[in-house]
Amino acid sequence: MRRTPKGLRLHIAIFGRRNVGKSSVLNALTGQDVAIVSTVAGTTTDPVEKPMELLPLGPVLFVDTAGFDDVGALGRLRTQRTAKVLDRTDLAILVTEADVWGEYETAWTRELQRRQIPTLAVLNKSDLADPDEVAEQLRAMGLPWCAMSATTGIGVSSAKEAIIGAVPDWWYKQAGILDGVVEEGDLVVLVIPIDKEAPKGRIILPQVQTLRDVLDKQATALVTNEVTLRRTIGSLNQVPRVVITDSQVFDKVAKATPSDIPMTSFSIVFARYKGDLETLVSGARGIEKLKETDKVLICEACTHHPIGDDIGRRKIPRWLRRRVGAELQCDVVAGHDFPDDLSTYALVIHCGACMFNRREMLTRILACQEQGVPITNYGVVIACVHGILDRALKPFQYPAGIQTEACPTVANAHCSSQRR
Repeated sequence: MRRTPKGLRLHIAIFGRRNVGKSSVLNALTGQDVAIVSTVAGTTTDPVEKPMELLPLGPVLFVDTAGFDDVGALGRLRTQRTAKVLDRTDLAILVTEADVWGEYETAWTRELQRRQIPTLAVLNKSDLADPDEVAEQLRAMGLPWCAMSATTGIGVSSAKEAIIGAVPDWWYKQAGILDGVVEEGDLVVLVIPIDKEAPKGRIILPQVQTLRDVLDKQATALVTNEVTLRRTIGSLNQVPRVVITDSQVFDKVAKATPSDIPMTSFSIVFARYKGDLETLVSGARGIEKLKETDKVLICEACTHHPIGDDIGRRKIPRWLRRRVGAELQCDVVAGHDFPDDLSTYALVIHCGACMFNRREMLTRILACQEQGVPITNYGVVIACVHGILDRALKPFQYPAGIQTEACPTVANAHCSSQRR
């Protein structure tokens, strides 16, 4: 059985001081020994992830973290990694001992509220102490809470119910990948090159997810590659609603697709689904302002082993250097690594973020906006350098020159219906 990808799961992160029982709470909620439990403070070092089904909510991803009161040089590194988890947290569980609520918990509650992350306080070890006094504080703060004992199992069912009750409304109202583009009865042509990035027996995740969304909409998907595309379209007795291609063959597909048929790429589809398309299109203007002495940051959500002519590490830098100059510096980061200080970069170029949840992508967009650094997307850049950006945006009825709106908060961006 294939699991729902992490990027489509609600991310529930567990925070708290050392030794308050965060890992025990995770194990109790999942019903498995996911995280190592010990009386030694600081046992959890790196974030521990556990995907599971939390009915009736569905697929979620629990993330256990190191204590945010860790000390010493190594402790600071652990707390930095814990803080990074905030970037992808859809719902926070703040664990404390039943009779303890101090400055650490208050400070983290403020940060979670600043980021508009829904938060549930879990008063653990309630079999050892009375939670009434802390519960009164939380009621005064308007913070939802529940009491439980991870070791005895008391209150675990109530905690699960409290988690479900704390899930933000936007989670249930999310738009699909092709909402507003594809409707029931439409024909969608998916162009999937067979190359080194698609090993034998596999196609890549954005293509799989897009195919599933087409099927969910009761539309028809026809899969081909760039070599057979022209012949495929010529054989159809129904005009495709849209042709969606891998960005690497954008130019070939544009030439093979009749101009009256809308065409775009998987990467641009995901720029809209996971991020803010207006902002990412506006960010592409930064390409025209690049100078040879500038630095560009290229970001990939996954940590795959790069192929010989990798799109992020080779092709995009090569295309940019042809336009700007051979001395243009392109740095690459992968996975959850993302610099706090972006001031040395003239432009950030991000992949489609199929491996991320939407909050993490929006958090990165917001960081770029706050620091005045334009951010754009692989597919947008590739369409831009091949002179087909206007055409690639037409499926969304979206002109390339439109002014972007600021994304004031990540939470608001989540609730904006993705400007459909």
